[in-house]
Amino acid sequence: MRIVPALLALALVSAGPARASPDACDVLTVKLIRLTGASLAGREGTLVVFRAADAERMSLDCRTPRQVLVSSLRREPPGAYFFLIGLAAQALVGGKPAEVETLARGLHQQTLLTGESREGRAGPVRLRCEPGDRIDGSSRGALCRLAPDRAPLRRRAGLFWSAAAG
Repeated sequence: MRIVPALLALALVSAGPARASPDACDVLTVKLIRLTGASLAGREGTLVVFRAADAERMSLDCRTPRQVLVSSLRREPPGAYFFLIGLAAQALVGGKPAEVETLARGLHQQTLLTGESREGRAGPVRLRCEPGDRIDGSSRGALCRLAPDRAPLRRRAGLFWSAAAG
């Protein structure tokens, strides 16, 4: 007989006020914090800003497609900056951190050599790094943007439902 009151109490507790479920942006924010060690600086709408020891700023834009922006004030940031980019890619789309870190280092070096933005892919990740040098000789540091890599949809030419293949 003691089980019935316990079950009744459990039913009353679970029937209490409904809790708001976390949205996808909240879930991704927590994932980024856990994987990168960054701390939450604030959120306004779809933009989440973090404090990270290895970057001047790290932010998450939750609009589709989701993006993570990692910036450094240094023209040539330390290795930990690129490691952070790899971890952020893992949190964002499950990219392999070492592959993305290597890609980020290479793209950054290309931007230093050419002064132009460079883009590349590593598994499910698209990475774009911007040059930090300006014409006036000053530098605004390093900036890399991570996003999911979505392959374009392709149609098979000449094949329709009524046409026979072959």
